[in-house]
Amino acid sequence: MAISFVLIWTGWIVATRQGVQSSITPAGIVIIRFGVAALFFLPWYWRQGILPKDVDRRLLFLMVFCAGVPYVLIVSSGMRFAPAADIGALLPGTMPLFAALLGWLILKEVFEPPRILGFFLIACGIILIAGSAVVVGINGAWRGHLLFLLGAFSWSIFTHAFKQSGLGSFQAAGLIGFWSLAIVIPLAILTGGGGLMAMSWPELGYQVIAQGLVGGVFSLVAYGAAVANLGATKAAAFGSLVPVLVALLAIPVLGEVPTWQTGLAIGAITIGVMLASGQGRRFFRLKRV
Repeated sequence: MAISFVLIWTGWIVATRQGVQSSITPAGIVIIRFGVAALFFLPWYWRQGILPKDVDRRLLFLMVFCAGVPYVLIVSSGMRFAPAADIGALLPGTMPLFAALLGWLILKEVFEPPRILGFFLIACGIILIAGSAVVVGINGAWRGHLLFLLGAFSWSIFTHAFKQSGLGSFQAAGLIGFWSLAIVIPLAILTGGGGLMAMSWPELGYQVIAQGLVGGVFSLVAYGAAVANLGATKAAAFGSLVPVLVALLAIPVLGEVPTWQTGLAIGAITIGVMLASGQGRRFFRLKRV
């Protein structure tokens, strides 16, 4: 399941970057994602209801807000300004950093030296990506970078809320889909459909699969199952593969070749995520022996 969410996230990032470069707007991305997801989960709503009694309403609000419409609007808006390689590094690559920060502030977690080194490498990767955009001269890339970091912070809040909610991955995805639809309907009216009417049928079908099924359903279910089965630490370690795969897939699909600075940043963030997720403990213990 961990490999599944890595592949799903990789495909979703590249497909969304491709989508926002066409006639579709971030609002259109949101409409497709949660409109399709709500239809997919309709039989489940009929059987289980839309507001389980044993779920903390505050946690449910955080999950919907931090993985629903606001999150997708933030991320897809950022994808209009920065290339896919930057997205892969700054979105899934920095989530462990923000998750650890929340753990330190709220849960008073104490981190071992390997994990601290991992956080440092992630921070170095962020600085390299920001510097690369300045050197190459990508106009407005800094806006995308800030939005990706905000999106990563939002998703880390969702991760903590999901872990504490006691919900299964399918339940969480269904509830996020339904309550997000309540926001999507007025958004669709206000934006005139978010550019969907200007899309060809093949383009629309592609985005329905990429955003609605892959992004709105399978990504949440796969991520939730990975966290439930492996724990957040090991799931984050698998997530370190996403920046590399996104950068490689963006070359043939989007024609975006990452700069050497971005490649170096991806390497730093990938190693940083592995260490920050606790996977460096065994290596350091072997070195001591």
